[in-house]
Amino acid sequence: MAEAAYGLWPLVALNTVLFVVFAMSFFQPRTKRDWRAMGAFAAFLVALFTEMYGIPLTIYLLGSWLGSRFPLLRDTHAGGHLWNDLTGWTGDPHLSPFHLASYLAIAGGFWLISAAWTRLHEAAKENRLATAGPYARVRHPQYDGFLLVMIGFLLQWPTIPTLIMFPVLVAVYARLARNEEREVAQRFGEHWTTYAARTPAFLPRPHSSSVARAGK
Repeated sequence: MAEAAYGLWPLVALNTVLFVVFAMSFFQPRTKRDWRAMGAFAAFLVALFTEMYGIPLTIYLLGSWLGSRFPLLRDTHAGGHLWNDLTGWTGDPHLSPFHLASYLAIAGGFWLISAAWTRLHEAAKENRLATAGPYARVRHPQYDGFLLVMIGFLLQWPTIPTLIMFPVLVAVYARLARNEEREVAQRFGEHWTTYAARTPAFLPRPHSSSVARAGK
């Protein structure tokens, strides 16, 4: 079974395509900036599924270093759930707290992307600034959604490449957000300035006054 767990390159391609198409159905990229955001997400998925079904590079590297201390750290498919192995979880890896939390994060991320796109599309049709729904809490909920999906995958299947890529992708999305804000500021002027002053970029403020505006 260990031999059959990896080298499944059709599964690498299939899962990557499925998740990219699934994300695009929520995000619906239109601009070059949108496609760059999707490209960064797709690169993360390629790195993830390559290790999940192709070559378990992280397990090979850590197994040679920590294998005697963590006997579950082997090149089997179950061995890829590193948080379970490193914390001593011996039950079904798909039912561990890490895996269950990952489901919530991934589902929440896709929901956030979809909810934000709906509000953005409505605002674009009316030629106004999107400030309702998720945009009442943060200025860039769609980027937050992508990052939340990535965090979900890292909770269930962390790898050295994806752990290295994640902060890089955070920086990429932050840069895309800054470029987007410059364009929106030029278009909406004082309305944008007022909105940006009361609404954080990525992390919502607890008990923010923006919550009261979410339903407006």
